[in-house]
Amino acid sequence: MAKQNVSYFWAGLMVGVLVSCIVGAVVIRPKKDGGTAAGKGQIVLKLAHGLDEQHPVHQAMLFMKKRLEELTGGHASLDVYSGGVLGNEVECLEQVQKGELGMTKVSTAALEAFLPEMKVFSVPFAFRNHDHFWKVLHSPLGKQLLAAGQKANFQGLCYYDSGQRDFYSTQKPIRSVADVKGLKVRVMNSRTAMDMVRAMGGSPCPTSWGELYTALQQGMVDAAENNWPSFITSRHFEVCKYFSCSGHQSIPDMMIISRKILQGLPEDVQKALQQAADESETFQRKLWTEKTEECIRIAKEKKIEIITPDIESFRKACEPILQQKDYEDVRDLYRQIQETKE
Repeated sequence: MAKQNVSYFWAGLMVGVLVSCIVGAVVIRPKKDGGTAAGKGQIVLKLAHGLDEQHPVHQAMLFMKKRLEELTGGHASLDVYSGGVLGNEVECLEQVQKGELGMTKVSTAALEAFLPEMKVFSVPFAFRNHDHFWKVLHSPLGKQLLAAGQKANFQGLCYYDSGQRDFYSTQKPIRSVADVKGLKVRVMNSRTAMDMVRAMGGSPCPTSWGELYTALQQGMVDAAENNWPSFITSRHFEVCKYFSCSGHQSIPDMMIISRKILQGLPEDVQKALQQAADESETFQRKLWTEKTEECIRIAKEKKIEIITPDIESFRKACEPILQQKDYEDVRDLYRQIQETKE
C-alpha cells in the first residue's frame, strides 16, 4: 500500500495540469477521461531500444504495451522509443541503471561488462538445441539470471529470442573451422565472442552494427556472425554470398527495468507489467520463428549459398575456452545448463 501511495502522490502533483509531464523515466499523463486527481493519472514508463520498428522484438514491446493497458484498465502504459533515438544499447542500459530510463532491451552479451555471470550465455555451443535453450531460460537458473542485475540497479522481466548465431562471409564459404583461420570476423563487443573467434583461428574485429555493411563491402572484415533476420534486414546479403549454419551461439535478449522505477510502482502495476512481459515473450517467439522462415526464403531467392558446415570441428576448437581462468566464475552455471533436461 505504501508503494501505491508513493505513485499516487506523483499523480496528485498533476492536479490541474493538462499536459504530460516527464518525471525521470516515468510520464504521469492525464487519462482520456480528463482525470488528473490522485490515482487517476496514467503511469507511463519510457522504454527505449536500438532496433527498427519492423523487428519482432519491437512488435513484442507494442504487444506488451497493449496488454499492460488492458490489465490495468488504462492506469499504466509504455512509451516505446525505437531506432536508438535515446542512445545505443549500452547507453540505454546505463540510463536504466541511473533511473533516467524505465526499461530497455539488451543482449545478454552486452550485459557481460556489467554482470560477469552473463558470459555463460555466450559460451559457444552451451545449448544442445532450441528446446534446451528455452528449458534453461524458464528454469530456476534462468530466473536466477533474470534477477542477477538487482545488484546493478536493474532486473530482467523476460527473455526474447534472438535465434542462433551463424557465420556469413564475402569471399569464400565457411565449411569447417579450418575456413575461419586467418579471416577478419566482425563480432559484438563481447569478450566471449572475441575469445571464440580466436579459438577458431580467426581475428575478431569488434565493429559497430551501423558500420558493418561498409566494413564488409570494403574488405575491412571478411565475415560476420549473426542470425537470419539480422542478415536480411541489414541487407548484408548484398555483399555476403555465403551463409554457414554453424549455430555456434544462442544468446538471448533480455527485457530489463530500472530497479528504482519498478519498486516505485503500485504492486498491482508491478504484477500486470510482469504478466504483460511474459505474454510478450510468447508473442515474440512466434514472430521470430515466422521472421526467420521468411528470411531464409529471401536468402534462397537472392541465390545465397546456404551451407551446412562441419559443426563438430567448431565445437572441438571452442572446448578450451571454458578452461581459461576468465571463465572460472561461470563453470558452475555452465554445468547447470548441461544438466538441464529438454
